[in-house]
Amino acid sequence: MRSFRRVVVTGVGAVTPVGNDAETTWRSLLEGRSGIGPIRSFDARGLPVRIAGEVKDFDPEAVMERKVARRTARFAQLAVAAGREALERSGLILTAETATGTGVILGTAGGLFASGYQERLLQERGAHRVDPLFVARAAAHMAAARVGRVLGLRGPNTTVNSACASGLDAIGQAFNWIRTGQADVVLAGGSESVMHPVGVASMAITGALSQRNHEPERASRPFDRERDGFVLAEGAGLLVLESEEHALRRGAPMLAEVLGTGWSFDAADDTAPDASGQALAMRRALDDAGLAPEAIQWVKAHGTSTPLNDRTETAALKQVFGGHARKLAISSVKSMIGHTASASGGVEAVAAVMALRDQTAPPTINYENPDPECDLDYVPNVARPMAIEALLANAFGLGGQNASLVLARYATGGPQADGRRPPE
Repeated sequence: MRSFRRVVVTGVGAVTPVGNDAETTWRSLLEGRSGIGPIRSFDARGLPVRIAGEVKDFDPEAVMERKVARRTARFAQLAVAAGREALERSGLILTAETATGTGVILGTAGGLFASGYQERLLQERGAHRVDPLFVARAAAHMAAARVGRVLGLRGPNTTVNSACASGLDAIGQAFNWIRTGQADVVLAGGSESVMHPVGVASMAITGALSQRNHEPERASRPFDRERDGFVLAEGAGLLVLESEEHALRRGAPMLAEVLGTGWSFDAADDTAPDASGQALAMRRALDDAGLAPEAIQWVKAHGTSTPLNDRTETAALKQVFGGHARKLAISSVKSMIGHTASASGGVEAVAAVMALRDQTAPPTINYENPDPECDLDYVPNVARPMAIEALLANAFGLGGQNASLVLARYATGGPQADGRRPPE
């Protein structure tokens, strides 16, 4: 039987609509502060939806040289900021040896809507007016590439795109890299900025977005009966994952342990989520962690605030946890941040690590009208101090890709000290 290494989280970094670093973001979440407001990054007056969760007062030149910043798209700029913070908080000193052994894996859609302006230039002014660095700027792989290049990290470097599951998917992949010995340290998570009129218009006319333009701070209301869609947001959230022995050797802070990961695909519908598919990812994560459902105290829900998703996730939780589902505390931080799309699993994993650190579940704000089909404990409106030994984090992608992750408080000689392998 092959032994697998224990994997710990030693650093976190975030740039979100409620804070430009992890600690500010976390304090804002505990206070129930919304980062959603009128769109400022472009003129949204002609759109049916004019609200979003935008990052505020972000200066990319604070985290990279001016010339590099100008050649870097916003989604990658946010990734560099969160990655730099996570690495600094981990206390890892980069040497030739550590840089070679440190990888990067990020979830993102990249510059999904960036080509429109270039197409207009091509049509109106000719080929020689097109940005020669457009592909290098807008391609999805450039978030991980820019993080690796700016920070000098030469380990494995790759990109995941599994829609809204991407960020958590990337963390699960990094977990496997480390426990199987492919890397000692990995920066993992997600980064996204798809604030664009085409994206907002497209999602608005499908009915996916909340149209509470007159009250943006109350627009994202996961599990509430009056929810009418999610709120698009931007941001980045990265974790430093590290093998236990590597972290112990350098005296790193042990913020959490990753115990297991699970994936599934609905294979049901292009847009509608499937409870059995979501449940399968959760069960696989719990099986990988070697934990019974009753060992989980808190769930970091996907909780998008769309009528169908929240109802489906509630049903999936009941399938997995049975009677224990009513003993779980469940939070959706999208109620405050909005939905950061491919980055959401990474951004919200930062919140999950902080919840373990501070033994506090963040609230689901705007929960005012209970939905009979969403009848679990969603930590309504006020943060809750509570004992959290192990948690389950969910991220479900549009199209049916599902990812779940089990995190726990780190303890010497903990549940994976025997190097047990995942079930086959």
